[in-house]
Amino acid sequence: MPDPIKILLAEDEASLGMIIKESLETRDFEVLLCNNGVEALKTYQNESPELLVLDVMMPKKDGFTLAKEIRAIDDAIPIIFLTAKSQTQDVVEGFTIGGNDYLKKPFSMEELIVRIHNLLNSTQLQKKTEILHIGNYTFDFPKQKLRFNDEESIQLTHREAHLLFHLIKNKNEVLDRSVILNKLWGNDDFFSARSMDVFISKLRKKLKQDNTIEILNVRGFGYKLVC
Repeated sequence: MPDPIKILLAEDEASLGMIIKESLETRDFEVLLCNNGVEALKTYQNESPELLVLDVMMPKKDGFTLAKEIRAIDDAIPIIFLTAKSQTQDVVEGFTIGGNDYLKKPFSMEELIVRIHNLLNSTQLQKKTEILHIGNYTFDFPKQKLRFNDEESIQLTHREAHLLFHLIKNKNEVLDRSVILNKLWGNDDFFSARSMDVFISKLRKKLKQDNTIEILNVRGFGYKLVC
């Protein structure tokens, strides 16, 4: 029998933390519960979890700061933010610093569990996928690196890598906006759509050295990577 998947949960609200911990443990996850960002960082360093669930507003070290520090040494571990914040810039910031998903409080435990499984499945897909080619770029999906000809590779974030992967797999075809939002962001609401627009802009800049590549905005439908 395989070892249970280890999840680091950082949540300063004690009652909510215990509810999440107990719910995940009934699904056979091992949960490491911390009540502040400093404790969470130490636990991450000592226990090597496979996924992080981080509350944004925590004492001693907030979730965004904690995620930045972890992303500096680990660009692959999936991160889900729990947040009471609903401003667009807060959601975009969470994705920009390396978050893979977010849930706005209050949320259902079933939704959290579905998102955890989606991220874990996506991570397994990433490990199995071979290197892809687009124009004069080589895309190493497992390592989340993009290289133009023989130049130094560009490190992509987890979400940039997955978005580019789906664009390449659907090359010269329209990538349905709603489908990809639900697959990578977990929903297709306004905040997720704005965040995806930001990531499309980032990918356009990173692919600009090859003028045969273009990411088109197909109004009302989605995006198309043309090469």
